[in-house]
Amino acid sequence: MRKEIIDTAFDCFSDKGYHATGIADIAVRLGIGHGTFYRYFANKRDIIDHVIDDITSRIFTSLENELSPETATTLDEYAELLDRIGDALNRVLLEDPRVPQLLLFHATGIDDELTARVFGLVDSTEIVISGYLDHGVRLGYLRPDLDTATTAKAAMGMVVAGIVHGMRTPDPALLAVYSHAVRRLFIEGVRVAAR
Repeated sequence: MRKEIIDTAFDCFSDKGYHATGIADIAVRLGIGHGTFYRYFANKRDIIDHVIDDITSRIFTSLENELSPETATTLDEYAELLDRIGDALNRVLLEDPRVPQLLLFHATGIDDELTARVFGLVDSTEIVISGYLDHGVRLGYLRPDLDTATTAKAAMGMVVAGIVHGMRTPDPALLAVYSHAVRRLFIEGVRVAAR
């Protein structure tokens, strides 16, 4: 029941927005009483935290096999790793348009604490990206002068822009072209110059 409430709340928040959704909307859609809802969650703010937890878990589960920078020891392996990460993120963030809509547009407008939490997710992602870049610099296939922290922020910007583009134009063929262009741009910008 807890999972059903989380899934239904996610649907309601995505359809109507957090502020326009009431506990009654969630309960009616599920066919349960308010009391049942309150056995599992304290209030609407409590449920949004669990919805965000569920989304975050889906994102990191989709990436769990790719979260070690040591996976790539050459530029070609790094490019393949980026392809796998991009494909995994596309599956989670673009195949279910509710995910980016809730994270980018609804969650950050609820309150300061939730906004900080979403920004913390962005910061954590930038740290992971920076780790991949640091690893590539250490192994010599990425530029030795690379400012990995700033480059990670730029990469995150490309990811967010791709998500927004995908929400606006959900055509898989166009998304694949965009994704390929971003990956190529990124690789060409960070790799050691060809001799």
